[in-house]
Amino acid sequence: MLLLVLVTILSPVLLAGGALADLALWVRRRKPWMAVRIVAFAWWFLFRDLLGVVGLGWAWLRTGGPLRGDSPARRRRVYDLQAGWAAGQLAGVRRIFGLRFAVEGDDVVEPVPAVFLIRHASIIDNALPAALVSRPHRVDLRYVLKRELAKLPTLDIGGHWIPTCFVWRASGDAAAETARVRALAEDLGPREGVLVYPEGTRYTPEKLARAQASIAASDPVVGLLAARLHNLLPPRLGGPLALIDEAAGADVVVIGHVGLDGFEYVSDVWSGALVGTTVRVRFWRHPRAEIPEDHDERVAWLYDCWQELDDWVGAQQIGSDPRTAKAAALR
Repeated sequence: MLLLVLVTILSPVLLAGGALADLALWVRRRKPWMAVRIVAFAWWFLFRDLLGVVGLGWAWLRTGGPLRGDSPARRRRVYDLQAGWAAGQLAGVRRIFGLRFAVEGDDVVEPVPAVFLIRHASIIDNALPAALVSRPHRVDLRYVLKRELAKLPTLDIGGHWIPTCFVWRASGDAAAETARVRALAEDLGPREGVLVYPEGTRYTPEKLARAQASIAASDPVVGLLAARLHNLLPPRLGGPLALIDEAAGADVVVIGHVGLDGFEYVSDVWSGALVGTTVRVRFWRHPRAEIPEDHDERVAWLYDCWQELDDWVGAQQIGSDPRTAKAAALR
């Protein structure tokens, strides 16, 4: 709240200074106006997060406040708030940076319950599931999220009122973290799904090389599968396999996207390459009957799904200007 008030009060100065900087960079390099856009989005992000906290407070009061704990009514309200908060943040990015979306195959989202596996390429794609799955298809998603995201008040409060697993990626007890992820898939309702980012972190070529070397050293058989990937990080097996195993009978839906690659930090957004980007999204559904029961065969099956996604990402990038080249020209 204090940050929102501060940014609001200082916005005339911030926008004026940003406009001068943007004008100079546009004259020199024809760089898109990024300083003004970043100031605008900072205000929008803080405003939406404050709305989220207020909405959670109202939901708490409407469902009994301190007199009642967890209830179906409270979960219903929080699920709706969760989807609206994330979709609203993405709507701000879309409008401010002029993004376009091309979505293919989202008719396979339903029926649910289902396990959703989505690639992780930027700081922006965390909002994609809400905008493309939860809102249009009325699917209540249980998320596996990194613990750092609990620093956001809306996610912290709301995430503890509905089933959410905030994982500690640096934990020395992988078995305990996997058990917590597995519990997230217990008793999925008829309108629920559970979603995880199997890569565990955002893709970069350097991270891919390190992950492939580590897997090859620890498990040469799986290392051969990981070595085939070029555009995705190898899936971390513990969490996704635990969810698939626990969500008995649920299909698996894989979500791929291109166009947000490389925006790992705000400094990457500053390059200007995000402006006017077309984000392409593709869904694949894998029926439960096709998923092997044997552990080793299931690992190979998961890598086959990930390889299909990796090939699609590569194919989408062929014939188009790479994001990194565009960014380099704009810096």
